[in-house]
Amino acid sequence: ESLAFDSYMLPTDELNPGDLRLLEVDNRLVLPTDTHIRLVVTAADVLHCWTIPSFGVKMDACPGRLNQASLFVQRQGVFYGQCSEICGQQHGFM
Repeated sequence: ESLAFDSYMLPTDELNPGDLRLLEVDNRLVLPTDTHIRLVVTAADVLHCWTIPSFGVKMDACPGRLNQASLFVQRQGVFYGQCSEICGQQHGFM
């Protein structure tokens, strides 16, 4: 079963007290624990490189190519991902 998912960073004026600027999103992804998860990514426009430091995952998304990684989440929590390289104009906001 495949899943397509969109999530966008919250603008600064929409943050609640205690939210992390440039990391909070409008639509959080919920993943199961103690389950093997396979990520398959691609890009539609330019190269993107993103990371979830707490999981030790860093991936490149390349137009016209598929890239994959595996996750195994062992504990519950909120984990933040982010752009990790310069992907283009306003790369930190992708």
